Amino acid sequence: MKKLLEQLGEEMVKAFEPAGYEPSYAKVTVSNRPDLCEFQCNGAMAAAKQYRKAPIQIAAAVVEALEKGGVIGEAEAVNPGFINLKVNPEALSSYLNEMQKDKDLSVEKAKEPKTIIVDYGGANAAKPLHVGHLRSAIIGESIKRMGRFMGHHVIGDVHLGDWGLQMGLIITELHERKPELPYFDERYTGEYPQEAPFTISELEEIYPAASARSKEDEEYKERALTATFELQQGRRGYRALWKHIMNVSVADLKKNYTNLNVEFYLWKGESVVQDIIPKMADAMKEEGYAYYDQGALIVDIKEESDTKEIPPCIILKSDGAALYTTTDLATIMDRMEKYHPDEMIYLADKRQELHFTQVFRCARKTKLVNEDTRLSFIGFGTMNGKDGKPFKTRDGGVMRLERLISDINEEMFRKIVENRSVKDKEAEGTAKIVGLSALKYGDLSNQASKDYVFDIDRFTSFEGNTGPYILYTIVRIKSILGRYAQEGGTLEKGVMLAPVSESEKSLMLSTAAFNGMMEGAFEEKAPHKICAYVYELANQFNHFYHETKILSEEDEGRKASYLALLDLVREVLETSIDVLGFDAPERM
Repeated sequence: MKKLLEQLGEEMVKAFEPAGYEPSYAKVTVSNRPDLCEFQCNGAMAAAKQYRKAPIQIAAAVVEALEKGGVIGEAEAVNPGFINLKVNPEALSSYLNEMQKDKDLSVEKAKEPKTIIVDYGGANAAKPLHVGHLRSAIIGESIKRMGRFMGHHVIGDVHLGDWGLQMGLIITELHERKPELPYFDERYTGEYPQEAPFTISELEEIYPAASARSKEDEEYKERALTATFELQQGRRGYRALWKHIMNVSVADLKKNYTNLNVEFYLWKGESVVQDIIPKMADAMKEEGYAYYDQGALIVDIKEESDTKEIPPCIILKSDGAALYTTTDLATIMDRMEKYHPDEMIYLADKRQELHFTQVFRCARKTKLVNEDTRLSFIGFGTMNGKDGKPFKTRDGGVMRLERLISDINEEMFRKIVENRSVKDKEAEGTAKIVGLSALKYGDLSNQASKDYVFDIDRFTSFEGNTGPYILYTIVRIKSILGRYAQEGGTLEKGVMLAPVSESEKSLMLSTAAFNGMMEGAFEEKAPHKICAYVYELANQFNHFYHETKILSEEDEGRKASYLALLDLVREVLETSIDVLGFDAPERM
């Protein structure tokens, strides 16, 4: 289904050509002066120089050439040469009726679906999720959902940090505390216990304790480094412990990600590609891409167009050890072999931009990816407290994500019980749904690359540009539709009629913009554009609601039209928030 903007543009083309002007000037945009018109065409201003005519002359000729009775209802040439446009009300209602029948709400799905891998999450095994993991999870989940909604095959990969020094530290500390365990006896040949020798709570205490001690005790750190090396070399007992660490960690991570309504298809980590690193490094050497410099294996990636120094990509350190860069390159190699993606999108702190520049350039230079494989990095800003510094607990520590979610839910529960009719257990469930909207919308409504202030009071408000406000609007619509159904009404025969008020037409126009918005948001990988859209749509609905007697409308055809419009607005809003990664309750 063509976008409304496209239909307007086609009619303008049909006017520019007979008027004697190139159709390339017929571009239509949303008006930046909604008090004057709904859409505008500034082509006459651009054409004036080529045709050596006053812009207003060109604009007037184009308006005169417009066909009557189409999507354009009103057109006016105004000085110095703008063409102001308004949509034909009948055409607008017809467009929405077609939109209502379309299971995809007028969004054109990809004609050639792509396979896209989204690398987000950034969690580390044996470490609890904290607020620093929030943005990657929330933004990445939304981008994944956007891609799927547009018809692409999108694979989410958490890409765990599961092969570094933290494993050696945990093994070393466990050895200190429980030396009798069979994992530390190299002579042991029997089967290792199936049950882990620690709980998630114990594991989350063990790692920080080990990390702190390693910073003060050099001998302890050396033992941890040795343990890491032996694990990576395949020591049997350590590999068994590692599996326990992974099983316990992943189970806990899945629980916490589920609380965020975030789901990954792949739960792979750095460990998966360790065996292919030697093969990759050898190939880079043999093909002349990599060479040794001061003992390290490197690939030059600088380009003539660079305005600043881009360091070479280090594949192996002088001691033969791999780096994060190495692991990322091997992961790209693995993904290309197994999934043949058309695009790989990485979510990480924007301060990692240089790292991904190096990885992407190296991947292309060494031909780990096809020429047409797209590699994208989305760098996000910091979530800050009201003091403008990275968000912390009240005592200055790093806040666990589980604690943050709990705080949001508690605040939401308090507000719901105080201000709404929902009580007891239902209130707890509702608070979780609304709390998640507050958390996710509070983040996603900001452009990803920007830092933002986490303000729990503002995010949980039922007023303003917040998740709870959006959900309250949806619930209000559901309530109206529910009352209509209780009175014996049905939406099956409801047909939207031409709008009779400015607020109704504005609501219709905002609803009709859904397909263009969604297409643009995915193209730019910009969830904040969906947030801006749903906020505008919610505002337009509430304006219409306060001006219009809906259920008490005496004209049954007009009432049915109102309700059909409300049902479509509800569907658009619910579809939009689903793409953002949260749902609406039945009541608030």
